[in-house]
Amino acid sequence: MEIFSSYNVIIGISLTIILSFIFNGIAKKTNVPAVLMLIVLGIILQYILKAFGADSNTFLPMLEVLGIVGLIMIVLEAALELELKSDKLMPILKSMGVALIGLVASTFIAAVILKALIKGMTMQSAWLYATPLSILSSAIIIPSVSGLSDSKKEFHIYESTFSDILGIMLFYFLAGRLNPAEDAGVGGFFLNLILTIVISLVASYAIILIFQKIKSQVKLFLLIAVLLLLYALGKKMHLSSLIIILIFGLVIANMKLFFQGKLRQYLDFEKAKSIYHELHVITAETAFVVRTLFFVIFGITIVLSSLLSLKVTLISLLILVSIYAIRYGLLRLFMGKDIFPQLFIAPRGLITVLLFYAIPEEAMIEGFEPGVLLFVIIGTSLIMTWGMIRDKKKNPEVLEEATEEQKNIEETEYFINNTTDLSDIENPSASGEHELE
Repeated sequence: MEIFSSYNVIIGISLTIILSFIFNGIAKKTNVPAVLMLIVLGIILQYILKAFGADSNTFLPMLEVLGIVGLIMIVLEAALELELKSDKLMPILKSMGVALIGLVASTFIAAVILKALIKGMTMQSAWLYATPLSILSSAIIIPSVSGLSDSKKEFHIYESTFSDILGIMLFYFLAGRLNPAEDAGVGGFFLNLILTIVISLVASYAIILIFQKIKSQVKLFLLIAVLLLLYALGKKMHLSSLIIILIFGLVIANMKLFFQGKLRQYLDFEKAKSIYHELHVITAETAFVVRTLFFVIFGITIVLSSLLSLKVTLISLLILVSIYAIRYGLLRLFMGKDIFPQLFIAPRGLITVLLFYAIPEEAMIEGFEPGVLLFVIIGTSLIMTWGMIRDKKKNPEVLEEATEEQKNIEETEYFINNTTDLSDIENPSASGEHELE
């Protein structure tokens, strides 16, 4: 029997998505990240495939494509959640400070550890290998912090999003330094950044103004296709493409802020708002499916034997200790004494794997064991799980309040989204006035 027949693939993908939905329910009740369960599912599937004589390496090309699409969807999903208000300036700056300093400090310490313990590792290559290990996983964090208080949840959304974007920029900056033809130096890097921001703003305004005029009901996947195209073209032009996705999400989520003065007359707010709500739903759904398939395929491609190496264990433990030592210092500096469970919420995930597979050939070191990657991902996820369970036991009333508040928000959004005339909600007396007329 051909294991990769059309119907077998459809059955496999369908069952995986159903199991992922169940894992999400389990994760909310136990605080065990669904990602861990998906990786374990992938490992089980790896042995099933081997029993049928299939090669797990067949999935490697799919892993990169799923990782890129998943990354775009996750950053867009996070950007759609972010409100830009004057009272949020300090939380944003604090989150950015923790993300930036944490990223650089963790990368430096991890690079020192890798260079010291891996034969043939240069400092330049060590920085490149260390960067993916230092980036927080918004794919794991954002779904996991829904039960925390609003301020803590907001901090984690901002921090993980900034960590993703800054980490990817740092990685490709370091990768560019390996190729003299592409290395534009620090000045060129910041010029590239400014150019990316300008292009992002122009593209965001253009997309919103054009799409609000499209009358077809089938336009959201067209919008996502445009964003994927912009991301891929940006990469070809060596721009920081993820910023394009982030800025578009921020613009459409904060239209009243970005469309002011003369620009406001070109915006049909109700139509644009409808696009925002629909995009929010489809982005979350797509991110869920892509994230599911990515981590299951990652589990299928894992070489478990590499975890048995003493060197892998030593390197991984040292990196884990450095991650939480740096994080403790930064949170105490920026947040004061209330640093739990934030201290333990520092998982590595999708971007760590994606960037590892993007390391250029000229920087590849044979002595580096991919088991370090798996060890750090599983280690940080387990520590986060323990921290969340610990916090849940200590502060059950905070969790209940946050859950109740989230339920009220969802009910309000459902009511608003399913009301035909939004103007009646904003002006309750309007319907009465019409009747009198």
